[in-house]
Amino acid sequence: MFSRPSLLRTLSRPLRPLRFTMSSSTSTPSSGTTPTPSSTAATSVTDDRTYTPRYIDVGINLTDPIFTGIYHGRKHHDSDLPSIISRAKAVGCQKLLVTGSDLSESRAAAALASEHPGFLFATVGVHPCSAWQLDTTPDAAAEYMASLKTLALEGKAAGTVAAFGEIGLDYDRLSHASAEVQRKWFAAQLDVAEELDLPLFLHSRAAADDFEAALLPRLAVNGGKISGGVVHSFTGTVSEMRRLVAAGLYIGINGCSLKTDDNLDVVREVPLDRLMLESDGPWCEIRPSHASARVLKEAEVRALPGTPAVKKERFREGSMVKGRNEPAAIALVATVVARVKGVTEEVVCEAAWRNTVSVFGLGETVEG
Repeated sequence: MFSRPSLLRTLSRPLRPLRFTMSSSTSTPSSGTTPTPSSTAATSVTDDRTYTPRYIDVGINLTDPIFTGIYHGRKHHDSDLPSIISRAKAVGCQKLLVTGSDLSESRAAAALASEHPGFLFATVGVHPCSAWQLDTTPDAAAEYMASLKTLALEGKAAGTVAAFGEIGLDYDRLSHASAEVQRKWFAAQLDVAEELDLPLFLHSRAAADDFEAALLPRLAVNGGKISGGVVHSFTGTVSEMRRLVAAGLYIGINGCSLKTDDNLDVVREVPLDRLMLESDGPWCEIRPSHASARVLKEAEVRALPGTPAVKKERFREGSMVKGRNEPAAIALVATVVARVKGVTEEVVCEAAWRNTVSVFGLGETVEG
């Protein structure tokens, strides 16, 4: 255990180019030390080149007011969204998938994507915690769903919308919408998804059985109409992960996926050809109490631009803000995943790149 200042000092060390060598260890510890490749991880190879990472952040909530300086309804500083985007590019982010969590946020995400063509792309959908917005009158719900579908189709045609979501189930936060309401509107959105021909951006929290029962029969691998997608911010068990992978889905990993040693054990087993990376900012940062922070402390971490982070009350342009996760931090997620799986960061980054492009396109093609 170590304090937040010690973690920030670790993350603020001077930038060093990455050089990779073969690991000769054969053990697979789960205590945070660097494990060797499991059967689900590609073997690390000697590489004397300096690797420049390229990332696609498949989950970033850039429309959240916190990125414009508004925290819990109160303005603390001017918008620094341009700096956030600049820092993302500085660490190697080449594409960001901006999450839509309801109709309003989906519209904002699509509009933001249109301002940054080829770099930002949007998802369109209603998060399970926002399902209450649909649970109104039949006419109002039908109008809402029709608007959602139109936005998705228009964005798809314009090249700004790359996925349908964030949709799914969240039984950890039933105070926002009951399980019954969530299930009803997850099914309704899956009906829409069958007409869109867009990959899904999915959410499942403490609801694996109901989530799989609703989704899996509709997937192409089971004779359904939906091609697939990613279950983002994955925090489930190894067995849950394997069922999703067997159904042709991908697994999104962020700081929330790396909190505990059990989480790290799951990440170790995620096949590289089913892995995607994300920040899920402004949430899901890696915190000093997390198992992943121990891994970072042991690693040779590249300094993030804008560090050390400052408190929002002492905001200065160009600095990251404490407690506000952002896309640049995806580099830390990649570092943890690589060390947990016992492979190089290049192996992780390139696998995630190929997987993401193969599912979402984003104006790229899979090489080779």
